[in-house]
Amino acid sequence: MNVGCVSCITMSVVFLIFALIFTLLKEKGAMLISGFNTFSKEERALYDQKQLSLDQRNDFLIWAGILICGALLSYFVYGVLSYGALIVWLFVFLKDVHIDSEKAFGKYKMK
Repeated sequence: MNVGCVSCITMSVVFLIFALIFTLLKEKGAMLISGFNTFSKEERALYDQKQLSLDQRNDFLIWAGILICGALLSYFVYGVLSYGALIVWLFVFLKDVHIDSEKAFGKYKMK
């Protein structure tokens, strides 16, 4: 096993644990999301916290899936494929990073 494979396995286990936490906490898990926890109680009430928590859980599962595929490909096919999975994960991760809280949480605002 190479370093990339071990990295993919380690990160995927961490993401699976986070997904489990969001699954168990349901809408209370929204408080663990960076940026959302800084809103006041009144502001948080304006957002669909259940959907926000579900989407975050799904993101963790997708990230774990990408990294597990990278680890398996690295172990069984060719060692450097894990680095490709890490790069794919990085692109998927960065597409969801927002500086503006309105862009990050706007789609969860209840009407």
